Amino acid sequence: MQDRVKAILAGLDLWAEWPSPTQRRIVGAALESFAERGFHGTSLKHIAAGSGLSTAALYVHFASKEELLFALSRRGHALARDLVAQAAEGEPARALSVLVAAFTHWHAEHRTIARVVQYEQSALEHGHALEIAALRRDTERIVRDLLGRGVDAGVFAVSDVPGAAAAVLSLGIDVARWYGPRGRWSPHELAELYADLAARMLGVP
Repeated sequence: MQDRVKAILAGLDLWAEWPSPTQRRIVGAALESFAERGFHGTSLKHIAAGSGLSTAALYVHFASKEELLFALSRRGHALARDLVAQAAEGEPARALSVLVAAFTHWHAEHRTIARVVQYEQSALEHGHALEIAALRRDTERIVRDLLGRGVDAGVFAVSDVPGAAAAVLSLGIDVARWYGPRGRWSPHELAELYADLAARMLGVP
């Protein structure tokens, strides 16, 4: 399982959407400010100061701070969807372990963006919010399909597949809220713990 998890995580490049070093500086500064101050407490001046650019220079790349939040949200949720899609392939019990481990590890290692995209969604404009909601539904559907395959194969003892899928995803998502690098577990250790807990929760023999 560990090799499969490592391979999936290695293929997820958070910054690939922004090839320009300047764009990366802007997005990185926005991410840190949103995490520290919240969306509404962040101004373009904060982002400009963090990126080392003028406020006018920001507008060359992004029209508003909401557009920056949307870019981060779209990237974060697209990576989550791609992660679960890769992990869900194969025999259900093993796929579940890989999915939970990779999802948990990613949310611990990338807790800053995970926290921002999960807890600042209400600040998105309506059209952007709809696009993010569609990505979330795709992710949830992949997990539900995996659990359904496991139930059909007699591997999972689950009566409410949608509810179980929500619980599985919530395990990883909540990690971004509380995890810290000086805590009891490393991302790898937490990933293994949660994979075991999820298997027990779903009644894997």
